[in-house]
Amino acid sequence: MSKRDELIEKYAADIKDKFGETPNMDLLKKVTIGLGPSIYNMDASKVSGSDEKELQTVKNNFLIKKLGLKDSPQLMDAIKSVTDKYGSSVKSKHRAVVYYMLAKHFKKESIYK
Repeated sequence: MSKRDELIEKYAADIKDKFGETPNMDLLKKVTIGLGPSIYNMDASKVSGSDEKELQTVKNNFLIKKLGLKDSPQLMDAIKSVTDKYGSSVKSKHRAVVYYMLAKHFKKESIYK
């Protein structure tokens, strides 16, 4: 099993354990591939739910640029909702999981088709 496949399995386990959902493995794989080599970098592969600057980056670079959403308070609400569901005990959340959950939340899975 490749390193990427191992990470995808880890992400899938987080989606099951933290969100109580069965992940769409095809979508999860595409989100992970879309993150490129950043998934192998310990810092870049994580999202800190308590770092406002980091959450702004998720909003601007993923929700607005990648998913094509218009800037609104609902974007940050959705990010906070996902990070809250992930759990405050998990300090650094996997970026692929956060992006996957946000893509599903905004029904933008088609971006990854």
